[in-house]
Amino acid sequence: MKNSKNVLPLKKGAKIALVGPLADNAENMPGTWSVAALFEKAIPVLQGMKEVGGVETQITYVRGSNLDYDAAFEERAGMFGKSLKRDSRPSSVIIDEAVKLAEQSDVIVAAVGESAEMSGESSSRTSIDIPQAQKDLLMALKKTGKPIVLVLFTGRPLTLTWENENMDAILNVWYPGSEAGYAIADVLFGDVNPSGKITATFPQNVGQVPIFYNHKNTGRPLGKAKWFSKFKSNYLDVSNDPLFPFGFGLSYTTFSYGAPILSSASLRGEGKLTVSVTVTNTGKMGGKEIVQLYIRDVVGSTTRPVMELKGFEKIELKPGENKTVTFEISTEQLKFYNYDLVYGWEAGDFDIMVGSSSSSVQSTRVNWLK
Repeated sequence: MKNSKNVLPLKKGAKIALVGPLADNAENMPGTWSVAALFEKAIPVLQGMKEVGGVETQITYVRGSNLDYDAAFEERAGMFGKSLKRDSRPSSVIIDEAVKLAEQSDVIVAAVGESAEMSGESSSRTSIDIPQAQKDLLMALKKTGKPIVLVLFTGRPLTLTWENENMDAILNVWYPGSEAGYAIADVLFGDVNPSGKITATFPQNVGQVPIFYNHKNTGRPLGKAKWFSKFKSNYLDVSNDPLFPFGFGLSYTTFSYGAPILSSASLRGEGKLTVSVTVTNTGKMGGKEIVQLYIRDVVGSTTRPVMELKGFEKIELKPGENKTVTFEISTEQLKFYNYDLVYGWEAGDFDIMVGSSSSSVQSTRVNWLK
């Protein structure tokens, strides 16, 4: 989700300080609803990093913080055999231990976020920040001046505005399962180039919730007006933009998109339309990219979303290689339920959008008549 100054991938042979309440906790790797899992046999981050990093990499671990300052909260968040093994020492002592380790290291990896039972059924939260005990750890580590890689465990979008501004890299791992440590370490050390895209929208703060990419337009949309604009649909304190949009995700390489090309600017009846885009790997590492297709029905008998994901394709490209991705669009992808619950499509203009996320698309328009 972030990789400032190419902190990732980590260099094997470096001195790495691994901290955080989720860095060496096998029980929380499978996440919630992992009823039949053998929690104690899951691979935690510490084990995975040591094995993948090899003997030449010096990885030292200290806890750094508890999951939360509130012991009762932590107990509720560690049910069903997923204990966090709370450290009873004063928080200042636990943090100082992590800071001293960090000062002697080249880079910090902080495994923080939500425990398995902080998410899922009957696990609502009024705040979707990282718990303050862990945030205080990150603030203390920030003062060391060392680069920090945030390995984020979560089952929901969190508010990560401060973390995005202050952490050098953010790797969102959700709840990776029984092989968590190996999978995370493979990405951290660059044995695997990440290519995932988020399937939910991350807000700047909780006041933006609900926030989602396929919303319907408002009566006074901000449109291309500059935030802030009085009497338009916007906030006084933050822009309408999410922190991380639906479909977003970074790679260790970069990709460029050519202009989308339509097979026709107008159609009639049950014909089919194709849209093609050429994607080029402009970086120095081979990688995979998920090309996304969105469509907007500009005018409908009922209000239509500003965009809807209608297709995607994952491609793999070597450095300097390009590939043309073609999506076929039929009237099936234009259908919706109207007020009479009739499922069908309506003639008119449609915006065809192709790109790397819901907020990074190129758009072209087609007129489709019956």
